[in-house]
Amino acid sequence: MKQTITKHLISVSIMLLLIALPTAIGFLSASINGFETNITIIYILSVLLTARFTSGYFYGIAAAVLSFMTFNWFFTEPYYSLKIHDPTLLLTVIIMTITAVITSTLTSKVKQTAAQAREKEAESNILYQMTNHLTDAETESQIAAIVVQTVSRILSCNAGFLCFDENGVPMPHFIQQKDDGTQIHRRLECPVDFQKRIKDLHKPYTAESKFYDYPIYGRTMMLGVLRIPTACAEKLSDSQNKLLYATVESTALALDRLHSLREQAKSREETAQERYRANLLRAISHDLRTPLAGIMGNSEMIMDMTEKSDGRYSLARDIYEDADWLHGLVENILSLTKFQDGRLALKKTPEAVEEVIGAALVILKKRAPKREIEVDIPDSLLLVPMDARLITQVLVNLLDNAVKHTEPCQEIRISVRAASQFVTFTVSDRGDGLPETSKLFQMFYTTSKQESATRKGIGLGLPICQSIVEAHGGCIKAENRAGGGAKFTFTLPMGDENHES
Repeated sequence: MKQTITKHLISVSIMLLLIALPTAIGFLSASINGFETNITIIYILSVLLTARFTSGYFYGIAAAVLSFMTFNWFFTEPYYSLKIHDPTLLLTVIIMTITAVITSTLTSKVKQTAAQAREKEAESNILYQMTNHLTDAETESQIAAIVVQTVSRILSCNAGFLCFDENGVPMPHFIQQKDDGTQIHRRLECPVDFQKRIKDLHKPYTAESKFYDYPIYGRTMMLGVLRIPTACAEKLSDSQNKLLYATVESTALALDRLHSLREQAKSREETAQERYRANLLRAISHDLRTPLAGIMGNSEMIMDMTEKSDGRYSLARDIYEDADWLHGLVENILSLTKFQDGRLALKKTPEAVEEVIGAALVILKKRAPKREIEVDIPDSLLLVPMDARLITQVLVNLLDNAVKHTEPCQEIRISVRAASQFVTFTVSDRGDGLPETSKLFQMFYTTSKQESATRKGIGLGLPICQSIVEAHGGCIKAENRAGGGAKFTFTLPMGDENHES
């Protein structure tokens, strides 16, 4: 209010001064030369200057009227009277008024253009400075503080900012700027209602009694909310709205960058942990291979030298079975680490599917001699390019998994179907089914049900199967069967070498 009054007083002073100046010049000129009629040009000049150095049309038009009245009062007959003796003076006042209007219009446009240019330059500088600060920010709190300070300065209000956690849930407190420039943490009222209102939002902002909330979205989820006091938000101009949306976009990029950096750091950490774990497992597995082979050989020799009725026979058999299970576990670990390191080369040759399945059943027979496996394969010879040793390992792992999760009386079936480009292997059972199919192929994931506490697996069999199948150019999946049980299916490309006879 005070600034407005001061501005008007200055404009009035300029107008009166510019009218008084030609009047004084007129008196001086009249006393010397008597050229009163030329004073009109000086008055027109004063009107032009008044329109130039004041704002709007009022002061220019007022200067034109006052200039004419002053000229008529002091320099036309009858002197010191407002009566118009010469009709041509009416043309003078009209010219002065038109001059004032035109000059005021042009001046206003020039001033408006200059003001807009200064405003855009200031906005660009503010955004540039904010972007630089956001680039250096290392936490969400730092980003929130920078944004709140910048927006509060731009809009002359006490802006706020609410951060979201990694799961897209709003934090219990938000940052808000105070009148003295400091920032405080305020508790979020009704977080559940707030989250629901923001989640169902279909426009750039949501309005409530205290704040207009502008959501900030990242690539995958909402990262935060910029809060503008309602009294301020309702009066925003178009340029302020554009600047506000530009701020929101810059903030979204900064928060998204921060989340990406954290994800990359987390990924690097997980990779390092995985590499360390794989190296440790590989080292342990190498050290276990030789003693395990010796244990298996000695226990098998004791079994051959002992009668089955002897208690030592059953003890040697248990030792052999446990050592054999542990040997298979070690082989799985070594195979997986070789695949991860890219050191396990495939030796693909056309192999008869019937022979590969037969080899897998022979191995399984040693581990589960009492289990019957149903086999359903084509009658004709089916050759598929594969590394027979690795595909045999896949089948053994899948069959062994089925044995562990079924009762002796429940069905286990292996079937093969050939198509034009792929051959499909299926291992199915009628056990309890799969609890979480999405996690089955994750390393070290195990289900709660295992054969025994002493032979509890460590969750490497299925990841190995996936690595082997994908190395062959195929794919593997797991699903529950209708009526109960599980089904594992993997495909291998047929290739040009395949033929039937």
